[in-house]
Amino acid sequence: MIAILSKECPLADKAAVLRLIEAAGCRVVVRENEEETCVGVIGSPPDDLALRLSAAKGVKAVRTDTAPYPMVSREAHPDTSLIKIRDVVVGGTELAIIAGPCSVESQSQILASARAVAAGGAQMLRGGAFKPRTSPYSFQGLEAEGLELLAQARAQSGLPVVTEIVAPEDVELVCEYADVLQIGARNMQNYRLLSAVGRAEKPVLLKRGMSATVEELLHAAEYILSAGNPRVMLCERGIRTFGTHTRNTLDVGAVAVLKARTHLPVIVDPSHAAGLREFVPQLAMAGIAAGADGIIVEVHPEPEKAMSDGRQSLTPEGFKSMVDRLRPLALALGRRIS
Repeated sequence: MIAILSKECPLADKAAVLRLIEAAGCRVVVRENEEETCVGVIGSPPDDLALRLSAAKGVKAVRTDTAPYPMVSREAHPDTSLIKIRDVVVGGTELAIIAGPCSVESQSQILASARAVAAGGAQMLRGGAFKPRTSPYSFQGLEAEGLELLAQARAQSGLPVVTEIVAPEDVELVCEYADVLQIGARNMQNYRLLSAVGRAEKPVLLKRGMSATVEELLHAAEYILSAGNPRVMLCERGIRTFGTHTRNTLDVGAVAVLKARTHLPVIVDPSHAAGLREFVPQLAMAGIAAGADGIIVEVHPEPEKAMSDGRQSLTPEGFKSMVDRLRPLALALGRRIS
């Protein structure tokens, strides 16, 4: 629900509208422009709130046909949000390139990866210290040691660190080391975890679940914003379909839909979508052409020795070649890659 106030509405009347909404047990989000003030109602309003708002002084219209995720929707926030991560800004003209190995395996491996992706054009370093795996016998990550190694890699490369968090009780620990908290596909609907990162002060990269709809992804993002953290980036990483020619099916259409429905930046993960490194560059180009604000890809100095996802990891040379191919595409779309 959105209450639209006239431009001439006095401050006292605006305050009365806000008090009316809060008295009904809801929160408010306010957006002002030169012509009007839009007051979004956050929560589950009582049935008669729309009628009471319509009768309030200064209110010229009340819309009830709004999205059920008001903080995420473009309706109350028409401009794409800019997410600042150290010196990197996601959501603007420049495309964000996030790259690194699936897992942090050793000091030499993560330092070599950081140097390689920095030289190849990455702006941020990805690497998993905690790894939720399908099999309990697969490598689960170095955990706290992995976080320390990521901090070393950041110190040497200058790249902000993006790493996955898998449990609410780990938020404080991961926040000590990470610049961006990643919520993986398996945890997109872990609502306790979403609320926990919503109370943190770090930006969040929220991946779409492998069987989740766009609506479910937007509701998941709403959990984070409603808990107090507006710095959220969405990630399309491919969904599970009947196709077996790639690991997942990259939903390019979802990128365009998300850009239309939400003000949050959208990142594409072509590595998990493809599952095969030879197709990663093409899927990266498709995602950017559809309007994505950046990509996150897996890069390993020796993919054949990787402890996880080696088959979909680019070599450093392959990563640099891909970024070089993406630059003219970005320019054609009015974007750029530094």
